[in-house]
Amino acid sequence: MKLDQIRVFIKEKGLKITPQRIAVLEAVLELGNHPTAEKIIEFIQINHPNVAIGTVYKTLETFVENDIIKKVKTDKDIMRYDAILEKHHHLYCAESDRIEDYYDIELNTLLESYFKKKNIENFKIEDIKLQIIGNFLIK
Repeated sequence: MKLDQIRVFIKEKGLKITPQRIAVLEAVLELGNHPTAEKIIEFIQINHPNVAIGTVYKTLETFVENDIIKKVKTDKDIMRYDAILEKHHHLYCAESDRIEDYYDIELNTLLESYFKKKNIENFKIEDIKLQIIGNFLIK
């Protein structure tokens, strides 16, 4: 996503466009692979050393609340961020802490159908995310 697209995206979500918000979203997109807040801060401080750490955390939360990014919690309780909003799941390597996106329409249909039949009382399902934990095999 280019800088102009980032501005439009933030504006479309009803948020004020600020240099800090642009820097944070740019970092999440540029880093890819579900970066931690710490990695995002390191990336931002290279080109924007005056952006406060607290501002980065607050901006990440604002982006999560406004469906610009999503949180991904690892098996080791480390919070990471994902800029891919389309429906997908995650393959999580317990050994290396690596996360890969996993797309499977058949799995989505299966999970949605299963929970629709279950009709969990007093609970409205908004999203189903599966995190598959294992180890990547090196070829």
